[in-house]
Amino acid sequence: MTLPLHHLHADWAAALVRETHAHGGLAPLDLERFWADQAHACAAPFSPACPQLPLGVPMSWDCVFDELGVPEDRWRFLNDQVWALALKKAYNDKAEQLVGRRLLNETPLDPARCYPPYKSLPDIFEMKSTWESGSWWLHPAAHTEDELAALLDRVDARDLRTFILPPNWAEEYARLRALGVPPPLYRGQRGPVTFAMSVFGVENLIFLIMDNPALAARLRDTMLRVMLEIARILDEAAGFTPATAPHGFYFADDNCALLNADMYEFFGWPIVQGMFARYSPDTGDLRGQHSDSAMGHLLPLLGRLGMTNVNLGPTLTVSEIRAHLPLALIYGQLAPFTFSRNEEHAMLLEMFRDAAMAQATRGVVFSTAGSINNGSRLTGMRLLMAGIQRHCAWR
Repeated sequence: MTLPLHHLHADWAAALVRETHAHGGLAPLDLERFWADQAHACAAPFSPACPQLPLGVPMSWDCVFDELGVPEDRWRFLNDQVWALALKKAYNDKAEQLVGRRLLNETPLDPARCYPPYKSLPDIFEMKSTWESGSWWLHPAAHTEDELAALLDRVDARDLRTFILPPNWAEEYARLRALGVPPPLYRGQRGPVTFAMSVFGVENLIFLIMDNPALAARLRDTMLRVMLEIARILDEAAGFTPATAPHGFYFADDNCALLNADMYEFFGWPIVQGMFARYSPDTGDLRGQHSDSAMGHLLPLLGRLGMTNVNLGPTLTVSEIRAHLPLALIYGQLAPFTFSRNEEHAMLLEMFRDAAMAQATRGVVFSTAGSINNGSRLTGMRLLMAGIQRHCAWR
C-alpha cells in the first residue's frame, strides 16, 4: 500500500478520532490481528515483508497514576513493593481489556535472588545522589579546575576491582549462579556529556573544554578508562573472558545537545567510540544512544559511530535521522508530551508522518522520542494501534 501525500493524513486522523469518540473513546481495532502483525513487524523491522509500522509504546509504570486516578507518588512506588504490585495488577487488568496485553511486570522482587550492590561510575567519581522532585539527581563532585584535577588524581589512584565489588561477591556469585540467576553486566551508561556535566556542572564543562582542553581531555580519558575497567571487572566477575563477553552498549546522553559539533567530537565522541570499539565491534552489534534533545547538529558525528539503535529528540524527523544513520533502528518520533497530553489528532498525524518517511527504508519503530510519561493513556495506545492497522499496513 502506498501512503498518500501528507495533506490527506489530516483527513485520516479526523475520521479515526470521530469514530473513536462515537464508540465511547475506544478506537475500532482487531486486537488479535494487530498483535500477530506486530510480532512479524518487530521480528524484521527492516524487511520489505514487514507487514505494518511496528509500535514501540509499551507504556511504563510512570503511567499507572493518571490511568488509575491515583495521586502520583513515585517514591512510594519504588519503595513499597506491595502497593506497587497492586497498582501494576490493576493497570494490567485494564490494559488487557483495552489493548490485549498485560504490559507491566508483576513479578515480585526477591531479595534472595539479587546480587549484592556494586559501585558504579558515579561512586568512583565521588558523586552524591539525592531524591528531588520525584527522581534521583546526581550532584557535582568538583566545582573548580583545581578540585577537578584533585578528583582525577584520586580516581586514578583507586584500585577499582577492590572498590567496585563488595566483600561478599564471591560467595553470593556462587550461590546465585547455582540458582541460575545471571550476574549483572555493564552495558549501558549515562552518556559522556551528561555524566561529565553532572560531575563538574554544565557551564563548567563547556568553559573547561574551551579554556583548558588539556584538563578536559584528562577528564575524558579518565572516564573512558574507568568505564572500560568497570565493564572488564564485572565481565570477569561473571566468568566471561574478552572473547566470550556479550556484545552491545547503550548510552543515554540528553546533554550532548549542549555541546557544538567540535566540542562533542573532542569530548564525547572518543568515549562513545572507545566503548563501541571494545563492546560493539561487529556488524549488527548494539550501538545505541538515547538523546531526547535537539541534537540534530550532532547527527553527522553519530553517523560516524555506526549507530544501530537510536531514540532521539522529537525535533528531528525520521528522514533527517535516516540520512545520517543508515543502519540504525529508529525508535521515534512521537513527541512525548503529544502522547502524555492525549492530543489524539496530533498523535495520529505524527504517526502518519513517520510511516510515510519510513516506508522506503523501513527500520522505524513508532515510539515516543523520549520517555513515556504519566498522563499517557491506554486509550491513546489503542488509538495508535488502530491507526497503524487502518493506515500504516505495508502490504
